[in-house]
Amino acid sequence: MNWNDSVNFLSKVTPRRLLNMVKVYSSYQISKITKKAVQWGMPISISFEPTTSCNLRCPECPSGLRAFTRPTGMLKKDFFRETIDQISKDLTYLVFYFQGEPYLNPDFLNMVQYAASKKIYTATSTNAHYLHDAAAKRTVESGLDRLIISIDGTTQDTYQQYRVGGRIDKVLEGAANVVKWKKALKSKTPFIIFQFLVVRHNEHQIEEVHKLAKEIGVDQVRLKTAQVYDYETDPNQLIPINKKYSRYTKNKDGKMEFKGNNQNHCWRLWHDPVITWNGAVVPCCFDKDAQHQLGDLQQQNFKELWKNKKFKTFRSQVLESRKNIDICANCSEGVKVWG
Repeated sequence: MNWNDSVNFLSKVTPRRLLNMVKVYSSYQISKITKKAVQWGMPISISFEPTTSCNLRCPECPSGLRAFTRPTGMLKKDFFRETIDQISKDLTYLVFYFQGEPYLNPDFLNMVQYAASKKIYTATSTNAHYLHDAAAKRTVESGLDRLIISIDGTTQDTYQQYRVGGRIDKVLEGAANVVKWKKALKSKTPFIIFQFLVVRHNEHQIEEVHKLAKEIGVDQVRLKTAQVYDYETDPNQLIPINKKYSRYTKNKDGKMEFKGNNQNHCWRLWHDPVITWNGAVVPCCFDKDAQHQLGDLQQQNFKELWKNKKFKTFRSQVLESRKNIDICANCSEGVKVWG
């Protein structure tokens, strides 16, 4: 966060939300110490999935590969509003993203506007192919606080190697459109981030993406390490040569292994659950296919679900042996992966 973004975020923190943060963080620390799952308060942050649909075919993404075994579809605004109404007084941060391209949901920006009306800090992640002039204007007007734009290359040849089916010129045009409308509407939001997924074929362009961001007027560049499912063989040759940008390293036997040590705790489980488009609640964003459903908002309200037996059991399993949970085995949460 820069200064303006930090001030904007803090402006959303009411006394009730601050008290909720203290409750959640305290219960997490107690759980780490005692190794018993204690949960106080409601989520500080939530990720809501606008859609599973995507226009691109990225090789390590279930949306891109069309590889979901769970139902696919679009989040309905009425269901979204009902859920937000239950938790908005305690909720500080809302991420409109899980899988898919949010702008493919025709109600997406209406939902952003509704959350913004509740004084919740809102964020989304997009491939920026749908940020045409009108959509960019509407994005600024919606009250969206943070816009993360995935830009995994600075030339078409490099960009399309991971963002299969994508066009770098559309990404840059979309970013420029939002910058233009921020200025025209005299808005400080959204805070625009270029997110650069560092992989082998683009690691030489890191300096260039910073230059591009500055030229366009993007607020920040964020480098991200790539999650590779089959990292032992790396069939798509994604793991960077520079170890600083990799989640993986060679062990003494010459085999690739995950850098993390999977400590037996995870902050995400205490403060930031994920809700799929159809109301399934899963532990975090690493459960992309929703294999660990801890509740269903079509069957019960969120407050009941948040404290239910399934959630408590899953938190207890993480505290006992996180490395034995499949979605945790390749996760960088709470682990230093930058060299």
